[in-house]
Amino acid sequence: MKKLFLCTLMLLGLAWGTQAQDISKNALGLRLGNNDGFGGEVSYQRGLSRNNRLELDLGFRNSNDVNAYKLVGLYQWVWDIDQGFNWYAGVGGGIGSWSYNHAGSSNSGTFILATGDIGIEYNFDIPLQLSLDLHPEFYLNNTGANKFRENSFGPDLGLGIRYRFQ
Repeated sequence: MKKLFLCTLMLLGLAWGTQAQDISKNALGLRLGNNDGFGGEVSYQRGLSRNNRLELDLGFRNSNDVNAYKLVGLYQWVWDIDQGFNWYAGVGGGIGSWSYNHAGSSNSGTFILATGDIGIEYNFDIPLQLSLDLHPEFYLNNTGANKFRENSFGPDLGLGIRYRFQ
């Protein structure tokens, strides 16, 4: 019985390994999101294995009343769909800072967040990658941060364009 279980486990592992997609060692570009005004993010991806990578996103927000930044790190699993198309999912967290100044009233603070990630990407024959993903973000704010964030959840839908390199 143990041998049958081990053989089955090995065959499943072999089947999983043959479907693994080679991902880029490095990719650098922009991710344009919409969560609470975090418009642009500088995005970097680092391949860790055949189907795992680390993504770092540094986002900035600059409006008339609020200035903010956030740094998010994600660990992602990548699966091949078909010839250049991949889908991926991941988990991560981040930290940020904000300042509010309007009509003589000002406030500032920091926040931390927990996030997930699910998306789809296409790798062109040239070193270019396009992606569309969703980062559901859960904010753990200090008390004053409620003036910056109205609630503790933010769905961040983003479009990414990255240059892939070794």
